[in-house]
Amino acid sequence: MNMTEKNSELDQATLRLTVSTCASLYILVVALLPSSDFATYVPIMWYMAFFISVAVPLRMAIKRWPGHFFWRRLFAMAHDYTGIAFAMIVGGEGALPVYAALLWVTLGNGMRFGSRYLTAATLIALSMLVMIFMLTPFWRAQPYMFLMLIVTTIVVPAYAHILLKRTRIASEEAIAANQEKSRFLAQASHDLRQPIHSIGLFTACLRDANLGGEELRLVDNIDRSLHTVSQLFRSILDIYTLDNGKLEPQAEPVNLGALLRDVVKQNTEAARWAGVQLRLRPCEHWVNVNAGLLTTMVQNLVSNTLKYASGQPVLIGVRPRGKDLAIVIYDKGRGIAAEHLPDVFKEFYRVRHARDKDVEGLGLGLSIVKRISQLLNLDIQLDSRLGQGTRATIQRLESVAPGTETQRPAATQSRLQGLRVCLVEDDSNVLMATSALLEKWGCEVESHSDGLNVTTECDIIIADFDLGPRISGSECIAAIREQRGWEVPAMIMTGHEIERIRSTLIHMNISILSKPVRPPELRTTLLELTKHFAREMG
Repeated sequence: MNMTEKNSELDQATLRLTVSTCASLYILVVALLPSSDFATYVPIMWYMAFFISVAVPLRMAIKRWPGHFFWRRLFAMAHDYTGIAFAMIVGGEGALPVYAALLWVTLGNGMRFGSRYLTAATLIALSMLVMIFMLTPFWRAQPYMFLMLIVTTIVVPAYAHILLKRTRIASEEAIAANQEKSRFLAQASHDLRQPIHSIGLFTACLRDANLGGEELRLVDNIDRSLHTVSQLFRSILDIYTLDNGKLEPQAEPVNLGALLRDVVKQNTEAARWAGVQLRLRPCEHWVNVNAGLLTTMVQNLVSNTLKYASGQPVLIGVRPRGKDLAIVIYDKGRGIAAEHLPDVFKEFYRVRHARDKDVEGLGLGLSIVKRISQLLNLDIQLDSRLGQGTRATIQRLESVAPGTETQRPAATQSRLQGLRVCLVEDDSNVLMATSALLEKWGCEVESHSDGLNVTTECDIIIADFDLGPRISGSECIAAIREQRGWEVPAMIMTGHEIERIRSTLIHMNISILSKPVRPPELRTTLLELTKHFAREMG
């Protein structure tokens, strides 16, 4: 049983109490009218008290034991119709408005639980009306009025059934279309990530080559444009993933200082292009949070400062906020006018200025930050003044005791010199680009385009997750580890949804990077794996 059904039954039980209370008040008002015989309505009031005394524990039972129990629902319907029938039989003409409750019970069960319950409720309602007609002299004297009630009890649920059927068909078509869209986007994202990823690695190789000044400038422009495409691409995929509601973030102790240092490293080139000096105030605080999603938030905020505060310094720091911590990003850019601040977190909203034609972006970055903050139960605050700059604050980060990680070592060439890497990648361009970059860093690379029957004496494994229909990257890594007899440090680079891949590999101790991977990100992760390798060998 899903959450929607459970809530529907509980909502029906709550509404039962509400309607029965309103009906009791109505009967009391009618009984107190000068033209009414009070004694006639006393039995109804007693029965309504009994009705509510049963409805209360019934609701408690539904809340305590949620689920799809046919007999419980049937009992609830019978209880509703019995109370309505008793009121209409005893109350006669004065109880006619109670018929509205009969329609409510019939439609309520159908709309909440489906056509089968709508049919059952309609049949029970018609049976109750026939019994009311036979037992009440008033209704026998009003056959045409009663016939109208019968027709209404048939026509209204029948129309509701048609609407339910149309809604169900439309819902099924929408679900099918959404699944098809998901499959298309998943495949498209994977296929698009590959060339972006390989181009980034190729340009990193060119940057390390012995090129002249003009050639280096061209490589710089290629890398700069690629960085923009990569950021746009990731923003679109982040929005798609958030819209799907598939993210279920798992919190873990995270070294906040190390996380912020990684973000600064990954944005070093982009900051140089923008003429921005990124300053990070060192900290060694630890927080309990999903590291990947928090990194995305900080990355998007930093990207915004690089776009709109070019030529100005940017300071990133961590400040205490009571028992919690806050990440604060200051810039001295042109700022945002007060009238725009309430709208900047909306999708595709951009504050336009005269020279903004050179500023790339879709206006998705802050929208993603806002939605992730809600997912992580964090607060995001933006304070800005025109001409003075902007302060972005991520608040309510839960501070925890330091973990067992140590500070990441500097990414030096010597640390990778002679490192034996087994590279498994089925895309020839990505395989060539990754191999070339690793060799530039001094690694000894053993390349494989197929993950089956790989035999290696490597120090570290780097594999794509999707290696074709016969084997996955994780299975290839598991096979190599079994062959070697120890847990060889391993990394997976994937073009699929990283949270889904991470959840499937949670027990395998494998580092996971999402394509397109920036060379500094690859180098940092590789250095982490060498540290693990050194511990194993030590």
